[in-house]
Amino acid sequence: MFSKETYINRRNRLQSDMGSGIVLLPGNDDCGMNYRDNIYPFRQDSSFLYFTGIDRPGLTFLIDINNNREILFGNEATIEEIMWTGPVDSLASDAAKAGISDIRPLSQLDNFLAQAAQQQRHIHYLPPYRPEHTLKLSTWLNIPAALVPQRISVPLIKAVVNQRAIKSAEEIAQIEIAVNTTIDMQLKAMELAAAGITETEIAGRLQAVAIGAGGNISFPVILTANGQFLHNHPHKTAFQDGQLVLCDCGAENSMRYAGDLTRTHPVNKKFTTAQREIYDIVYNAYQAAADAVRPGIRFKDVHLLACEQITTGLISLGLMKGSAQEAVAAGAHALFFPCGLGHMLGLDIHDMEGLGEEYVGYTDVLKKSTEFGLKSLRLGRELEEGFVLTIEPGIYFNPLLTAAWQAEGRHKDFICYDKLAAYNNFGGVRLEDNFLVTANGSRILGRPFAKTAAEIEDLIAQ
Repeated sequence: MFSKETYINRRNRLQSDMGSGIVLLPGNDDCGMNYRDNIYPFRQDSSFLYFTGIDRPGLTFLIDINNNREILFGNEATIEEIMWTGPVDSLASDAAKAGISDIRPLSQLDNFLAQAAQQQRHIHYLPPYRPEHTLKLSTWLNIPAALVPQRISVPLIKAVVNQRAIKSAEEIAQIEIAVNTTIDMQLKAMELAAAGITETEIAGRLQAVAIGAGGNISFPVILTANGQFLHNHPHKTAFQDGQLVLCDCGAENSMRYAGDLTRTHPVNKKFTTAQREIYDIVYNAYQAAADAVRPGIRFKDVHLLACEQITTGLISLGLMKGSAQEAVAAGAHALFFPCGLGHMLGLDIHDMEGLGEEYVGYTDVLKKSTEFGLKSLRLGRELEEGFVLTIEPGIYFNPLLTAAWQAEGRHKDFICYDKLAAYNNFGGVRLEDNFLVTANGSRILGRPFAKTAAEIEDLIAQ
């Protein structure tokens, strides 16, 4: 945990921003894999964690703004529970570390909320992303489950986003720990990649690196020879000489902050000419985007800059034609780059995405696009000092998508379909790092790590 002053200050600001009403923040519960007592690794709700720092199941936190009260509802571990787990810190001790003094049994929560409802108090809650949260809110607030998502508090969402979007120095230090562990995971992938080894074998070893560092993975490892599929998780597919390994992975450190890096490297330690040509285009787009990041610029414009760089490179290879600017304006580049350039990063790998991309990545003025490619851009708004985000351009040769577009004659004035058959088995290339937006630009997070094709070849040859 951070100091209790950190959590007190965060809650004080939340109260000030909200003004009145009751803020209800349910924590997460343990979840059974196949029966109740065989549980998945516990993961606390990120907003609950942000405002309390308490990383244990079965709790709900409430702020009664009008009466200036903070109440933590939960139960102390019983002797029968401790018999299985061993001694645990008391709930009172954890609460004290967060500056919370009013602790009540979970059984009292229903009555408290019922009284608040009778008094027509406004109860603010965030969008539930787990079904048990929806059912709890339905019971607590005496409304049908179907209405729970419709009654989320937009003012609370905006207040939480405004705080969590700007990372403090102590948060940045935690993210860098996670990024450095993620670099260790990437190095392990490069060490293990060889003809005959399966995707799952490598992915399992990467998760071990994350767990061994005191945390876990921040999202399921993406490690594949089929990088043309954007989020292709590992299979029992054995790598072959001549293929590329696309590894997109992240560590979550002991305080639940995340790292998220992608590297693409050749199985047999040396890029082919075609692979290096594509890699260099992706790198140029990455560098152009990184150089453009600064406070005040719209990330949507940084994304479009990367798209133009990719299109210019593909035109130079004869895979596209015409004007790069016109091709991007028409959306023709999305055949090769159908996703977004990046997203926010913090306590969530797509930070706060559960609160709604329209509030996290966009504004009331800048709405999210519905256009293919742009609709997958999770972050479009103007950047601010203190944002932490990813930059992850890529080029993907997806034969299924190519065949569908070609059959429709889509963007034939910009795409050289006759040249793409040679790339049907290419896969994909992605390059990703994590950046902090600074007062005058940005800085990359984590220790130095190979990025260019030459640097990667030198590293994996060792």
